[in-house]
Amino acid sequence: MTKKEWFKLIQNMGCIVCLNEGLGVSPSDIHHVLKNSRRIDDLHTIPLCPLHHRSGHNTEEYVSRHPWKTEFERRYGTEMELYQQTKNRLNITD
Repeated sequence: MTKKEWFKLIQNMGCIVCLNEGLGVSPSDIHHVLKNSRRIDDLHTIPLCPLHHRSGHNTEEYVSRHPWKTEFERRYGTEMELYQQTKNRLNITD
């Protein structure tokens, strides 16, 4: 699968956190999964809405990945877990 195909699939899917929380489909940004503070590659990405991706908020209702990685992963799962959930929702196997 090309990067362009993957990005289109996950953007059309909507935010993985919103879907998991039962909030429905929401417009999403592409978030690169990090390993040792570095991007793995463009295919290791997850869809996150602007609130869950980069809003900078940490409230009882939601927490944003940037800059709150530890709290984000405590509430919603690790980036790799969310990546696997994204692939599962799209019926993509390795």
